[in-house]
Amino acid sequence: MAEPITILFAGGGTGGHLYPGIAVAEALREVAPQARPLFLCTKREIDRVILEPTGFEFITQPVIPLALSISGMLRFSKKWWDTKDLVRGVLNERKPAAVLGLGGYAATPAVREASARKIPGAILNPDVIPGKANQLLMKRVQAVCCQFDETAGYVKEANRGKLKTTGCPIRNDIRNLPPREQAAQRLKIDPHLNTLVVTGASLGAQTVNEAVLTMLETLSPTGWQILHLSGRDHADAVRAGYKALTDNGRPVTAQVIDFTPAMADIWSVADLAICRSGASSCAELTACGVPSLLMPYPFHKDMHQRLNAKVLADGSAAILIDDEKDRKKNAPKLTTAIAPLLQDANKRRQMADAARKLGKSDAAERVAKLVIELARASF
Repeated sequence: MAEPITILFAGGGTGGHLYPGIAVAEALREVAPQARPLFLCTKREIDRVILEPTGFEFITQPVIPLALSISGMLRFSKKWWDTKDLVRGVLNERKPAAVLGLGGYAATPAVREASARKIPGAILNPDVIPGKANQLLMKRVQAVCCQFDETAGYVKEANRGKLKTTGCPIRNDIRNLPPREQAAQRLKIDPHLNTLVVTGASLGAQTVNEAVLTMLETLSPTGWQILHLSGRDHADAVRAGYKALTDNGRPVTAQVIDFTPAMADIWSVADLAICRSGASSCAELTACGVPSLLMPYPFHKDMHQRLNAKVLADGSAAILIDDEKDRKKNAPKLTTAIAPLLQDANKRRQMADAARKLGKSDAAERVAKLVIELARASF
């Protein structure tokens, strides 16, 4: 039997960072049973909620995002050095054979320290545009695992040779969706009604929530039910919004869920989705063949979610609707786009087929094999 080896997964803070890493860790069970995944995540509650049910070992890091104020920078500096000390201790004790950066500020300390020790590494880059952390880390790793070919246009020429279009890893349960009736039963919805899924990803999206609720003041989705993933911070407001619709004589069949890690059930029942266009959402939509209306997160300076959405829209898998941060502007655009789709099953099927053509359902295995190749090369 092969000796166990530790593979370090660094990053967290959102489901978009953690879920692709979890998918790769799952794939390692088949690709390299001797591998032992260890996650270095953040202290955010969402990380614990996501990682605990997986059974994978994880250690929380003190690192926090940089805040552009004197007090914020001082706090960041202290947490950074505390995290470096923690990472050094982990590397000394666990001696990982390779490290996989999951993106964002929480990936940086471990990838940098591993690189300094000649431990091979790779990073996941599932968005079209690499974030600041990934741009800085590219020179320190041997491979950059991308979801989209278009990423090459946003990377320095010196790093383009490291790009591997693996796709964005998605979890095994999402690649093998449960039967619709079983999923509907667990979700407590009608399996025979068409289902519109609304989701702002793991943390929710206030402007998407508001746009949908405002849209429903004038649009009656006959023959449809809504499965609305609101985000924990927005759940009370969304439930109140549906109650207000009922009180005003516009009742809607809706189930509001604040958060669920069981996205396989959600996509199993989804006939249409309104959502953000984060990398993981795009990967899941395409792998599961879900037609969608994408409202990219409008507060990023580089608008990277918009470029993700454009890939799906250009491939006829989605409709892109720019989020104008104002329900009064968003709702009419959303209504115009969705009203024909609710009545046109053939169009939805065409979009679903187009989505599947864009998907790379074996991305987790591709990344897992790449990481193990790096690990073996270090022996």
